[in-house]
Amino acid sequence: MFIEPNLSGERRGWIEVICGSMFSGKTEELIRRLKRAKIANLKVEIFKPAVDKRYDDNDVVSHDANIIPSTPIDNSQTILLMAQDVDVVGIDEAQFFDAEIVNVCEQLALRGVRVIVAGLDMDYQGKPFGQMPNLLAIADFITKLHAICMKCGNIANISYRKTSEGGQVLLGEKETYEPRCRKCFHE
Repeated sequence: MFIEPNLSGERRGWIEVICGSMFSGKTEELIRRLKRAKIANLKVEIFKPAVDKRYDDNDVVSHDANIIPSTPIDNSQTILLMAQDVDVVGIDEAQFFDAEIVNVCEQLALRGVRVIVAGLDMDYQGKPFGQMPNLLAIADFITKLHAICMKCGNIANISYRKTSEGGQVLLGEKETYEPRCRKCFHE
């Protein structure tokens, strides 16, 4: 990703969205980018939805057990209050946030903040998930990651739910979900 130099000295923000299915490496990529920002001595704040307690109540943890400290929050407006005087904001599991997450990201970018958002672009039915489509629409940079289909070995872009439990939101890991390609998902 090439960022054109800003010769006016004014700090410009932007929005990066990392999306894909479960087990595609979204959180891993988010953590990688945030750690690089910290190495560059940038002030970084990381947020996750309070509802996501799968690996840790507070930290953002990838399926590969990479960890970065974060702040769990109940609503996206809290990010604006807690992200004062920062260079980079990381947001994990954005699909679980309320509708205001899009405006929050836009306001941060207008403040000159680099915003890095990770989340599922589709739910277990292969439908757009939460506010992710709206975040993708306003993003300056988009990275779509793929997992490997557990049935055939091709690239996977859908999180197949292995249980019959209903509801769009069901937090789970490998016992509940597996990545599937389009063909295997629809069979």
